[in-house]
Amino acid sequence: MSQDKLKVALIQTHLLWENPKANRKVLFERIEGLEDDVDLIILPEMFTSGFTMNPEKVAEDMGGTTILALKELASKKKAAISGSLVVKDKNSYYNRLVFVYPSGSLGHYDKRHTFTLAGEDRVYGKGDEKTIIQYKGWKLCPQVCYDLRFPVWSRNTEDYDVLYYVANWPEVRIGAWDTLLKARAIENMSYVMGVNRIGLDGNGYNHSGHSAVYDALGNQLNYSEKEEVLYAVLTKSNSDKLRNKLRFLEDRDDFNLV
Repeated sequence: MSQDKLKVALIQTHLLWENPKANRKVLFERIEGLEDDVDLIILPEMFTSGFTMNPEKVAEDMGGTTILALKELASKKKAAISGSLVVKDKNSYYNRLVFVYPSGSLGHYDKRHTFTLAGEDRVYGKGDEKTIIQYKGWKLCPQVCYDLRFPVWSRNTEDYDVLYYVANWPEVRIGAWDTLLKARAIENMSYVMGVNRIGLDGNGYNHSGHSAVYDALGNQLNYSEKEEVLYAVLTKSNSDKLRNKLRFLEDRDDFNLV
């Protein structure tokens, strides 16, 4: 069913290092406590473990405990839930973003740009397909953390309505996160959301949040630097009106990724 307004809840939280059971408990309690009219709930990158390079300690398959619990919660809350976790698939590990529909069906996106500075490219497989999620008449483009630095990959050739990032983006480079989220909104004429974590990870890197929501003109609709849930209501007709008036996307260049 198509709807003009989409209410989203972004859960900005501390993550316990390589402890899926404890992280599930905290996050699922927060999901249970969300407002009842939320359409989409978004969790940070590797929400069960933090940004670990030890996938063998925390990996699950697509029928594992976390996915099964997310399906149950999505059905109960009548809301989609999305975030990334460590998944083992065909003897390889992936930083995989999942999108769990209220119906229990499942979509996913494997992180395209693995973070070489941390050695992610040596332990995780690299995604090779851009994913567009169809949900309640909206087209959503999910991406993961380091993907934010590569505008060609997020380029709006599909006329998506929302681009969103889940992340463990450290405080030391948070200025880039702030700037690039806003830039992605302006250049793609779409809503952009970024969900980051809070607190120290197991490698001693601090995370200061800065989760945010931007509209198609780059106006900030919500923002936080503390552990909390951010809510925003997105209106599709507003973005459509802006695109039809300004028509910037019609002037985009044509080229292909190789």
